[in-house]
Amino acid sequence: MHEVKRIRLPDLQAKKQRGEKIAMLTAYDYTMARLLDRARIDILLVGDSLGMVVLGYETTLPVTLDAIVHHTRAVSRGAHRALVVADMPFLTYQVSLPETVRNAGRLLQEGGAAAVKIEGGGAMAEVAAKLVEVGIPVMGHLGLLPQSVHQLGGFRQQATAEKDAGQLRADALALQEAGAFAVVLESIPAEVARAVTAELRIPTIGIGAGPYCDGQVLVSFDMLGLSQDSVPPFVRRYADLGEEIVAAATAYADDVRAGHFPAPNRRAAEPLLVEAK
Repeated sequence: MHEVKRIRLPDLQAKKQRGEKIAMLTAYDYTMARLLDRARIDILLVGDSLGMVVLGYETTLPVTLDAIVHHTRAVSRGAHRALVVADMPFLTYQVSLPETVRNAGRLLQEGGAAAVKIEGGGAMAEVAAKLVEVGIPVMGHLGLLPQSVHQLGGFRQQATAEKDAGQLRADALALQEAGAFAVVLESIPAEVARAVTAELRIPTIGIGAGPYCDGQVLVSFDMLGLSQDSVPPFVRRYADLGEEIVAAATAYADDVRAGHFPAPNRRAAEPLLVEAK
Protein backbone atom coordinates (compact mmCIF):
# COMPACT_ATOMS: atom_id res chain seq x y z
CA MET A 1 0.00 0.00 0.00
CA HIS A 2 1.33 3.44 -0.97
CA GLU A 3 2.25 5.48 2.10
CA VAL A 4 0.59 8.88 2.31
CA LYS A 5 3.07 11.74 2.58
CA ARG A 6 2.04 14.17 5.28
CA ILE A 7 2.12 17.89 4.55
CA ARG A 8 4.85 19.66 6.55
CA LEU A 9 5.72 23.31 7.00
CA PRO A 10 8.53 23.23 4.38
CA ASP A 11 6.00 21.88 1.88
CA LEU A 12 3.88 25.00 2.29
CA GLN A 13 6.88 27.25 1.81
CA ALA A 14 7.85 25.30 -1.29
CA LYS A 15 4.34 25.72 -2.69
CA LYS A 16 4.63 29.49 -2.36
CA GLN A 17 7.99 29.49 -4.09
CA ARG A 18 6.62 27.36 -6.95
CA GLY A 19 3.46 29.43 -7.23
CA GLU A 20 1.23 26.49 -6.25
CA LYS A 21 -1.94 27.42 -4.39
CA ILE A 22 -2.64 26.03 -0.91
CA ALA A 23 -6.09 24.61 -0.12
CA MET A 24 -7.31 24.92 3.47
CA LEU A 25 -10.67 24.10 5.09
CA THR A 26 -12.02 23.91 8.61
CA ALA A 27 -12.73 20.54 10.22
CA TYR A 28 -14.24 19.74 13.59
CA ASP A 29 -14.60 15.94 13.77
CA TYR A 30 -13.00 12.65 12.77
CA THR A 31 -15.38 11.74 9.94
CA MET A 32 -15.16 15.09 8.17
CA ALA A 33 -11.39 15.15 8.64
CA ARG A 34 -11.10 11.76 6.91
CA LEU A 35 -13.22 12.92 3.98
CA LEU A 36 -11.38 16.22 3.52
CA ASP A 37 -8.06 14.42 3.87
CA ARG A 38 -9.06 12.07 1.05
CA ALA A 39 -9.84 15.19 -1.01
CA ARG A 40 -6.17 16.20 -0.54
CA ILE A 41 -6.87 19.39 1.36
CA ASP A 42 -3.47 20.70 2.44
CA ILE A 43 -4.40 22.24 5.81
CA LEU A 44 -7.26 21.38 8.15
CA LEU A 45 -8.04 24.17 10.60
CA VAL A 46 -9.81 23.27 13.81
CA GLY A 47 -11.26 26.75 13.96
CA ASP A 48 -12.98 28.44 16.85
CA SER A 49 -15.68 28.95 14.20
CA LEU A 50 -16.96 25.68 15.67
CA GLY A 51 -18.58 27.88 18.29
CA MET A 52 -20.91 29.24 15.63
CA VAL A 53 -21.40 26.37 13.14
CA VAL A 54 -21.25 23.44 15.58
CA LEU A 55 -22.25 24.82 19.00
CA GLY A 56 -24.71 27.50 17.89
CA TYR A 57 -23.17 30.62 19.46
CA GLU A 58 -23.40 34.02 17.79
CA THR A 59 -19.62 34.59 17.97
CA THR A 60 -16.45 32.59 18.55
CA LEU A 61 -15.87 34.15 21.99
CA PRO A 62 -17.51 31.43 24.15
CA VAL A 63 -15.27 28.68 22.73
CA THR A 64 -12.97 27.21 25.39
CA LEU A 65 -9.55 25.65 25.19
CA ASP A 66 -10.99 22.32 26.32
CA ALA A 67 -13.44 22.43 23.40
CA ILE A 68 -10.69 23.08 20.87
CA VAL A 69 -8.53 20.31 22.37
CA HIS A 70 -11.48 17.92 22.17
CA HIS A 71 -12.22 18.66 18.52
CA THR A 72 -8.55 18.79 17.53
CA ARG A 73 -8.02 15.33 18.96
CA ALA A 74 -10.80 14.00 16.73
CA VAL A 75 -9.56 15.79 13.61
CA SER A 76 -5.95 14.71 14.09
CA ARG A 77 -7.06 11.07 14.25
CA GLY A 78 -8.76 11.43 10.88
CA ALA A 79 -6.06 13.39 9.05
CA HIS A 80 -3.19 11.36 7.60
CA ARG A 81 -1.99 13.84 4.96
CA ALA A 82 -3.20 17.32 5.89
CA LEU A 83 -1.40 19.64 8.29
CA VAL A 84 -3.67 20.12 11.31
CA VAL A 85 -3.75 23.65 12.74
CA ALA A 86 -5.74 24.50 15.88
CA ASP A 87 -7.13 27.92 16.75
CA MET A 88 -6.17 29.33 20.13
CA PRO A 89 -9.44 30.58 21.64
CA PHE A 90 -10.05 34.01 23.11
CA LEU A 91 -7.99 34.77 26.24
CA THR A 92 -5.79 31.68 25.90
CA TYR A 93 -2.85 33.65 24.51
CA GLN A 94 -3.42 37.24 25.65
CA VAL A 95 -2.83 36.97 29.42
CA SER A 96 0.81 35.94 29.84
CA LEU A 97 3.53 34.19 27.89
CA PRO A 98 3.86 31.22 30.29
CA GLU A 99 0.12 30.62 30.14
CA THR A 100 0.18 30.96 26.36
CA VAL A 101 2.90 28.32 26.06
CA ARG A 102 1.00 25.93 28.33
CA ASN A 103 -2.24 26.39 26.39
CA ALA A 104 -0.62 26.02 22.99
CA GLY A 105 1.29 23.00 24.25
CA ARG A 106 -1.98 21.29 25.12
CA LEU A 107 -3.19 21.67 21.55
CA LEU A 108 -0.11 19.82 20.30
CA GLN A 109 0.37 17.37 23.15
CA GLU A 110 -3.26 16.44 23.85
CA GLY A 111 -4.94 17.47 20.62
CA GLY A 112 -2.35 16.23 18.16
CA ALA A 113 -2.18 19.49 16.20
CA ALA A 114 0.95 20.35 14.24
CA ALA A 115 0.55 24.11 14.74
CA VAL A 116 -1.61 26.80 16.34
CA LYS A 117 -3.24 29.95 14.97
CA ILE A 118 -3.45 33.28 16.79
CA GLU A 119 -5.24 36.49 15.87
CA GLY A 120 -3.62 39.92 15.90
CA GLY A 121 -0.73 41.89 14.51
CA GLY A 122 2.34 43.54 15.98
CA ALA A 123 1.07 43.18 19.53
CA MET A 124 1.07 39.41 19.04
CA ALA A 125 4.59 39.26 17.58
CA GLU A 126 6.10 38.61 21.00
CA VAL A 127 3.59 35.82 21.58
CA ALA A 128 4.38 34.24 18.22
CA ALA A 129 8.12 34.51 18.81
CA LYS A 130 7.86 32.81 22.20
CA LEU A 131 5.81 29.93 20.85
CA VAL A 132 8.19 29.42 17.95
CA GLU A 133 11.13 29.55 20.35
CA VAL A 134 9.78 26.58 22.31
CA GLY A 135 9.00 24.61 19.15
CA ILE A 136 5.34 25.40 18.54
CA PRO A 137 4.65 26.49 14.93
CA VAL A 138 2.43 29.56 14.60
CA MET A 139 0.03 30.72 11.90
CA GLY A 140 -0.97 34.38 12.14
CA HIS A 141 -4.36 35.93 11.37
CA LEU A 142 -4.88 39.54 10.23
CA GLY A 143 -7.69 41.67 8.84
CA LEU A 144 -11.09 40.79 10.22
CA LEU A 145 -10.43 39.20 13.62
CA PRO A 146 -13.52 37.25 14.79
CA GLN A 147 -12.32 37.30 18.41
CA SER A 148 -12.32 41.13 18.25
CA VAL A 149 -15.76 41.39 16.64
CA HIS A 150 -17.10 43.76 19.31
CA GLN A 151 -14.12 46.08 19.05
CA LEU A 152 -14.31 46.08 15.25
CA GLY A 153 -18.03 46.85 15.27
CA GLY A 154 -19.13 43.64 13.58
CA PHE A 155 -18.03 41.40 10.73
CA ARG A 156 -16.94 44.12 8.30
CA GLN A 157 -14.19 44.39 5.72
CA GLN A 158 -10.93 45.72 7.14
CA ALA A 159 -7.91 47.66 5.82
CA THR A 160 -9.99 49.71 3.40
CA ALA A 161 -8.24 52.98 4.32
CA GLU A 162 -4.63 53.56 3.26
CA LYS A 163 -3.49 53.99 6.87
CA ASP A 164 -5.11 50.72 7.94
CA ALA A 165 -3.64 48.90 4.95
CA GLY A 166 -0.20 50.15 5.92
CA GLN A 167 -0.69 48.92 9.47
CA LEU A 168 -1.76 45.50 8.23
CA ARG A 169 1.37 45.28 6.10
CA ALA A 170 3.52 46.19 9.11
CA ASP A 171 1.72 43.61 11.25
CA ALA A 172 2.26 40.91 8.62
CA LEU A 173 5.98 41.67 8.47
CA ALA A 174 6.17 41.62 12.28
CA LEU A 175 4.57 38.18 12.41
CA GLN A 176 6.93 36.93 9.71
CA GLU A 177 9.96 38.18 11.62
CA ALA A 178 8.60 36.56 14.78
CA GLY A 179 8.74 33.20 13.00
CA ALA A 180 5.14 32.62 11.87
CA PHE A 181 5.02 30.10 9.01
CA ALA A 182 1.90 31.58 7.36
CA VAL A 183 -0.67 34.36 7.77
CA VAL A 184 -4.42 34.25 7.21
CA LEU A 185 -5.77 37.46 5.62
CA GLU A 186 -9.50 37.80 6.24
CA SER A 187 -11.94 40.24 4.65
CA ILE A 188 -9.53 42.80 3.22
CA PRO A 189 -9.39 44.36 -0.27
CA ALA A 190 -7.87 42.12 -2.91
CA GLU A 191 -5.21 44.67 -3.84
CA VAL A 192 -4.07 44.98 -0.23
CA ALA A 193 -3.83 41.19 -0.01
CA ARG A 194 -1.86 41.09 -3.27
CA ALA A 195 0.66 43.66 -2.01
CA VAL A 196 1.16 41.86 1.31
CA THR A 197 1.47 38.47 -0.41
CA ALA A 198 4.13 39.81 -2.77
CA GLU A 199 6.14 41.26 0.11
CA LEU A 200 6.07 38.32 2.49
CA ARG A 201 8.38 35.32 2.25
CA ILE A 202 5.81 33.15 4.03
CA PRO A 203 2.49 32.02 2.50
CA THR A 204 -0.71 34.03 2.87
CA ILE A 205 -4.06 32.26 3.14
CA GLY A 206 -7.03 34.35 2.09
CA ILE A 207 -10.66 34.29 3.16
CA GLY A 208 -12.68 37.01 1.55
CA ALA A 209 -9.40 38.63 0.48
CA GLY A 210 -9.45 38.05 -3.27
CA PRO A 211 -7.56 35.67 -5.57
CA TYR A 212 -3.98 36.84 -5.08
CA CYS A 213 -3.12 35.09 -1.81
CA ASP A 214 -0.95 31.98 -1.80
CA GLY A 215 -3.91 29.89 -0.68
CA GLN A 216 -7.55 30.02 0.33
CA VAL A 217 -9.57 28.87 3.34
CA LEU A 218 -13.30 28.54 3.89
CA VAL A 219 -15.46 27.25 6.71
CA SER A 220 -16.28 23.76 5.46
CA PHE A 221 -19.91 23.98 6.61
CA ASP A 222 -20.36 27.09 4.45
CA MET A 223 -18.65 25.56 1.44
CA LEU A 224 -20.68 22.34 1.67
CA GLY A 225 -24.04 24.05 2.16
CA LEU A 226 -24.45 22.78 5.72
CA SER A 227 -24.73 26.20 7.37
CA GLN A 228 -28.32 27.02 8.25
CA ASP A 229 -27.75 30.76 8.59
CA SER A 230 -26.59 33.29 6.03
CA VAL A 231 -23.01 32.97 4.84
CA PRO A 232 -20.52 35.71 3.88
CA PRO A 233 -20.85 36.95 0.29
CA PHE A 234 -17.39 35.70 -0.67
CA VAL A 235 -18.32 32.06 0.04
CA ARG A 236 -18.83 29.73 -2.91
CA ARG A 237 -21.07 26.78 -2.14
CA TYR A 238 -19.78 23.66 -3.85
CA ALA A 239 -22.68 21.49 -2.61
CA ASP A 240 -26.06 21.83 -0.92
CA LEU A 241 -25.67 19.01 1.57
CA GLY A 242 -27.94 20.66 4.12
CA GLU A 243 -31.01 20.24 1.90
CA GLU A 244 -29.91 16.73 0.93
CA ILE A 245 -29.72 15.76 4.60
CA VAL A 246 -33.17 17.22 5.29
CA ALA A 247 -34.61 15.33 2.32
CA ALA A 248 -32.97 12.05 3.34
CA ALA A 249 -34.05 12.37 6.97
CA THR A 250 -37.59 13.24 5.89
CA ALA A 251 -37.76 10.17 3.63
CA TYR A 252 -36.49 7.99 6.49
CA ALA A 253 -39.07 9.39 8.92
CA ASP A 254 -41.86 8.89 6.37
CA ASP A 255 -40.83 5.25 5.84
CA VAL A 256 -40.69 4.57 9.58
CA ARG A 257 -44.13 6.09 10.16
CA ALA A 258 -45.61 4.20 7.21
CA GLY A 259 -44.07 0.90 8.29
CA HIS A 260 -41.87 0.69 5.21
CA PHE A 261 -38.63 0.60 7.21
CA PRO A 262 -37.40 -1.90 8.10
CA ALA A 263 -38.76 -3.66 5.04
CA PRO A 264 -40.67 -6.88 5.82
CA ASN A 265 -38.40 -9.90 5.55
CA ARG A 266 -40.25 -13.14 4.84
CA ARG A 267 -37.57 -15.29 6.38
CA ALA A 268 -37.39 -13.13 9.49
CA ALA A 269 -41.17 -13.09 9.75
CA GLU A 270 -41.41 -16.90 9.85
CA PRO A 271 -41.90 -18.34 13.36
CA LEU A 272 -38.79 -19.69 15.00
CA LEU A 273 -39.17 -23.47 15.29
CA VAL A 274 -37.45 -25.08 18.21
CA GLU A 275 -36.77 -28.78 17.78
CA ALA A 276 -38.18 -30.88 20.60
CA LYS A 277 -35.74 -33.09 22.37
